[in-house]
Parts: sequence; C-alpha cells; structure tokens
Amino acid sequence: MRATTIHGPRDIRVSEVPDPTISAPTDAIVRVVAGCICGSDLWPYRGENDITAGDTIGHECVGVVEEVGADVRSFRPGDFVIVPFDHCDNTCPHCQAGAQSACVNLGFTVSGQAEYARVTQADGSLVKTGGAPDAALLPSILTLSDVMPTGWHAAVAAGVREGGTAVVVGDGAVGLCGVLAASVLGAQTIVAMSRHEPRQQLARRFGATHVVAERGEQGTEAILEITGGVGADAVLECVGTDQAIRTAFSIARPGSTVGFVGVPHGVELPIRRMFQRNVGLAGGMAPTRRYVPELLELVLEGRIEPGLVFDSTLPLGEVAEGYRAMDERRAIKVLIEP
Repeated sequence: MRATTIHGPRDIRVSEVPDPTISAPTDAIVRVVAGCICGSDLWPYRGENDITAGDTIGHECVGVVEEVGADVRSFRPGDFVIVPFDHCDNTCPHCQAGAQSACVNLGFTVSGQAEYARVTQADGSLVKTGGAPDAALLPSILTLSDVMPTGWHAAVAAGVREGGTAVVVGDGAVGLCGVLAASVLGAQTIVAMSRHEPRQQLARRFGATHVVAERGEQGTEAILEITGGVGADAVLECVGTDQAIRTAFSIARPGSTVGFVGVPHGVELPIRRMFQRNVGLAGGMAPTRRYVPELLELVLEGRIEPGLVFDSTLPLGEVAEGYRAMDERRAIKVLIEP
C-alpha cells in the first residue's frame, strides 16, 4: 500500500509498504477514507522525537472495515467506522474506570496517513457512524479519532463548569477543540491565548469570549485583568512545552486544575507553586473511546462542527507539503485523502 513514512527531520515521503494484516483474532483492517496530520506528528518531523527511518506515521483516520479477526463480533466488512488513535478493549479495569488510554491491551494506529490501517482491539475501539457520512460531515467525523476528544479531555480534566472561566493555552487544532469543548460544557468566559489571526477567528467562532495574544508575563497580566485579578477556574494546556506549562500555572486561580493534553517535551512542573496555591494537574493522553459516542452525537445533531479546524485538504501524494504547511503555521490542520 501507499503510506506516509518518515526518514529523518523534515523528511516525509510516500512509500510502498506491506499492507497491514490480521495478526491477532481481535484485529480489524480498515481502508482509510480520510486521515490527517496531527500537531504531535510535528515533534518527530522536527527531530524532537527519535524515529526509525522508514517507519509509517499518522494516527488519525476514519474509513471502511475491510477484514476482521475471528474474535471480532461487533463489526463486519463494509462498516464505516471512526478509529480512535489509542486502541482499547474497553473491558479491562482501567477502561471501566474511564482510562481507556491506559488499557491493559493498549494499541495505536500507526498508518493513519495511508491506504490501510490495522486496529488491534476492534470490538473495544471502533465506533460505527451509521453508514458513510456526508462529505460535509466527514471532516468533523475525522476529528473524533483524536483531536476533538483530546480537546474535550483537557476541558474535562480541568474541571470546566457551567458559568465558570476557562483559559486555553495553545491555538493549534487541539487548543481550538478545547475552546469548543469549554463552550459546550457551559463556561461563561472562555479565553483563547493565540497570536495568529485565522486561529483567533476560529476560536471566537468556537465560543471564545476573549483572545489574548501576549505571552509570558504580559499574557499572565492580561488574563488576570480579564478575570478581575482572580485567575482562571480551569486551564487547558494544549501545547506540551515548558513555557505553556508555566503560563498555565501562572494564570490558574487557587484551588483550580490545569488539564494538560499537550505531549510534554522538556517540562518541569512548578511543584512549590502548585503546593502553595493548591493548584492541581490532571489529564494526559486522551481516553478517546470514552468520549467518541457523546461527541459523535453532538456532531450528528449539528451542535458542534470541529471539522472547521481543517483549513487544508491534500491528496496522499502531497502529504509532505501538508507537514511543511503545519510546521510553518500556514495551516492549522491538514486533511489527507488516500
């Protein structure tokens, strides 16, 4: 099959690789109808994560079931499905506690930017959409494989509440989905920290009441001014850098929680500040399967349109340009069509 492969920093190619096959009775093979580039894919692209040259890359996709293993009971060839990026059996003690991203049988999508993908725990992971979605709905359905549940997880972990104040640190697709999640969960004041006009506009469309372009101490001062010197009731950290974490804790009011979903790189937690101000930290890798049914319902009812984060669509053969566009911040998120 044709698949996106990574060979070194900023070296993305489309290669012929072996088709995925059923290797366990709980597996399924999905023909990818749409995939996309994630902000977390930029870490290895920029050389920040170790890679094995020639590995496939991409973990977000939706598509049609092509083949299932002998133990798969809930899906059959022809089903259109959402593929959560982190696979789970949805029955282990951790899954039952809502921590599907820590499933004892955890697996991951590794060829979402390709023609086919293997799902390691099909019955527990996949979610049917009730037939092939309309073209207009497809981008929003695709966000449910990762980016929208991840933004939602940040809001849930931070304890966003009706009538409260939520601040979102990060204006990538996850941060923008965090804004949308905070709006759906009823926050009255929603601040998006963003320096980029197109992202600011989308944040407002998703429900942001304020936009703060400043960073560092100036950004903290702006948030404190908006909140009357109190700070945020909930902070969604959607970047993963040390600066983002420092900002998150500097604007969190005493007794609040920072919900973090940015993949951490070089982060040192301000433990003393957390202790002195009773500010908690929650979140981590999103338990995608936990949230997909609720979010799918919101999409199908037309209550949310997270697919607006896609501002570029490219064929698989041009995927390298998609990486360049996101790396250079010319695109928020790129949808890839195999």
